[in-house]
Amino acid sequence: MQPSTLSVSNSVTQPTRALSASESYLKFQLTPQIMAILPAAFVQEATVLPMRQITAMPNMPACLLGLTHRRSQVVWVASLIRLLGLPLPTRYRQQYSLVIVRVGTSTLALQVEAIEGIVSIPADTIQRPPTQTSATVLPYLRGCVTYRDETLLLLDAEAILQSSELQLP
Repeated sequence: MQPSTLSVSNSVTQPTRALSASESYLKFQLTPQIMAILPAAFVQEATVLPMRQITAMPNMPACLLGLTHRRSQVVWVASLIRLLGLPLPTRYRQQYSLVIVRVGTSTLALQVEAIEGIVSIPADTIQRPPTQTSATVLPYLRGCVTYRDETLLLLDAEAILQSSELQLP
């Protein structure tokens, strides 16, 4: 079975009108009830891999699921749900939805519930995070946005990759 992959182009196009500039984001489910987005500029790839393609490593933080090989590169795989301190899904998975992000020279695959696709969101619609946001999630948020009647959490890719939770012992 071949893993499915969504390649993300990081090219920027200029709007033809002087309306509010829109940016591209990758939309995905953190949990079945929580939707999130990451700026497409930081997303290298979105893919689905069988669990057997991720090698667990001993004595690692709970949020690090292991290592995988993607495009001639060994990449750490982290559970974004665990990193953010959200409740873990109870169903067993035979494959992982992964969002591979790159910030500078650092690359990390983030395991998420499901990948939805690319959305375009006007920059002026981004708001502050909701006041009821969990303290464990807040350091990783840049804001939130209402998109087609649902609230999307705008995650900070740089903060995620710099998380102290991901530091190796």
